[in-house]
Amino acid sequence: MKQLIIFLLLVIIFIIGYGKYSNYKRYNSPEVDYKAKKAIDVNYHNKEILFNYYESIEDLNSYIMLKWTVNGIDVRTPEDDDTATENAVKNYSKKLGKIQFYETLLNKSLQLKEQGLTNKEIKFLEDNGIELATYKKNQRVEKIKKLFNSNVKLYNGSKNAIIYEVQKELNKKGQEITIDGVYRIETFNAIKKFETDNNLLADGYLDDLTLELLFQ
Repeated sequence: MKQLIIFLLLVIIFIIGYGKYSNYKRYNSPEVDYKAKKAIDVNYHNKEILFNYYESIEDLNSYIMLKWTVNGIDVRTPEDDDTATENAVKNYSKKLGKIQFYETLLNKSLQLKEQGLTNKEIKFLEDNGIELATYKKNQRVEKIKKLFNSNVKLYNGSKNAIIYEVQKELNKKGQEITIDGVYRIETFNAIKKFETDNNLLADGYLDDLTLELLFQ
């Protein structure tokens, strides 16, 4: 009889203990909280975006806990397909999508900084909707254009940096000329052909319009 009582007491203790443990797990599960990613730019140029990102994580975690504790719905892995569960899951997906949008933005900014860009340059890319490759190409073209001086007349045998860059670009566009930075008859003819093909004044000399089209 005594053994039976001890056994029943142990069963009762186990049930109470398991209930408390389950309750603890329910409210303190480490799997509930969505954690901020490490691979984000914490020095992002727009501090409001950073604030919204962290605020969205808190909002998501509160929502998960609310639906779990009050409505008995685990929006991450729902077991039912009733209307209340479907609505809860949709709201969860929207909140999660918002976080992932911020993470994509902040991760891309971090990657760009690892490539040497500044906050100012990253903001420029975002504001103008261009990719890094396009941005770098535009920077290179602007530097090349600065080499051009319309007041300096080219003559046979002239050698300078702008001719070298023009020769490279003409070769990229299908022509086959020597790349040595020297303006001679083959470079003259190549420029003239390019101008003819693009409905420009075909004189074989460089001008702003020829350079603009050549480096597009």
